[in-house]
Amino acid sequence: MIDEESLRKLETRHSAISPQLDERQRRLFVAAEARAAGYGGIAAVSRVTGVAASTIGRGLKELEAPSATPLDRVRRPGGGRKSLRETNPGLLDDLNALVEPDARGDPMSPLRWTCKSLRRLADELGKLGHKISHTVVGELLKKQKFSLQANSKTREGADNPDRDAQFRVVNEAVKTAIGENQPVISVDTKKKELVGDFKNAGREWRRQGDPEEVRVHDFLIKELGRAVPYGIYDMAANAGWVAVGVDNDTAAFAVQTIRRWWREVGRIRYPLARRLVITADGGGSNGSRVRLWKLELQRLADELGLSIEVHHLPPGTSKWNKIEHRLFSFITQNWRAKPLISYRVIVELIGATTTQTGLTVRCELDEKIYPKGILISDEQMQTLNISRDDFHGEWNYTIAPSVASLVNAVDS
Repeated sequence: MIDEESLRKLETRHSAISPQLDERQRRLFVAAEARAAGYGGIAAVSRVTGVAASTIGRGLKELEAPSATPLDRVRRPGGGRKSLRETNPGLLDDLNALVEPDARGDPMSPLRWTCKSLRRLADELGKLGHKISHTVVGELLKKQKFSLQANSKTREGADNPDRDAQFRVVNEAVKTAIGENQPVISVDTKKKELVGDFKNAGREWRRQGDPEEVRVHDFLIKELGRAVPYGIYDMAANAGWVAVGVDNDTAAFAVQTIRRWWREVGRIRYPLARRLVITADGGGSNGSRVRLWKLELQRLADELGLSIEVHHLPPGTSKWNKIEHRLFSFITQNWRAKPLISYRVIVELIGATTTQTGLTVRCELDEKIYPKGILISDEQMQTLNISRDDFHGEWNYTIAPSVASLVNAVDS
């Protein structure tokens, strides 16, 4: 077996001597190198020198039987079969038009709406009069720097002109609140998960040949349903709280999770809190346009006697929400390759999530039913004690306790 250092030396020798040799001498030279290299030598020498493996094999046969090939049979410079690029000058243009119809202004390309496999490309080129195999098509594409590539998620869609300004508003609000020792939480719903012995992405260490067996198809098990994890990430404390719902992802479920977090953790961690700052996505159950979200927050503000200051991230920027990369990403890592066979397993896996930077997570099951389709009237919206910021009031607003709740608190 030839090592990398020997391959580099071979490449140097071949580059120096090859121009001085004729075709037969070059064939014998690389064949001798392949024979000296031993097992795997043909493939290694072919990769370094660019000489086809079949040519090296023919050279090995000549070394074993030197008299089989007359010494005067040497190909003249420029001899041999011409390449398809030389004999068929229109081939590359037709191939490129098939591969890149949009770039070449050819919306009527026969492969505009089909998979561009090598065999299909070869078939279409054959219809255009080019006799070519799928292997040669692959070689031509590689020479032109084409390769098999997946889609790349880089486009974020249309940017709101005030996107960066909103990020600055959110950042300033968070810094100010943390500096005043006021609670700041980032909230969102994690992806819904099928409950049962389904495949979970990722790999885990197990004995070789003993993978954990799961279902072939991801069909909902009606008796188990889907888990709906709604998370809260406390930015100052680097701590998470997750409620695993068994019903719908609604605004009532979202606010109930915040309520449970405050009663169990928040009020103990922030005894002098005057307001609660929430950062959230612009859509979903805690979306900026969801009426039920605001009404439920009003009820929560009345119960807690706290003002609730909300800042929504601009549209199309949910991946920048702190909870996504400070909490949810680590939960996903912790349960990789582990089938979520029951709600208890889900709760235990989420609750066991930790990081070296000190993240802790508390998780509880919420078995309450949250019906969808609850309509909030204009009259109900008029009861909100809400003040909207001058800058994008639909994204930045504060819901304070209502006057009636304050009166009741004083009376009690």
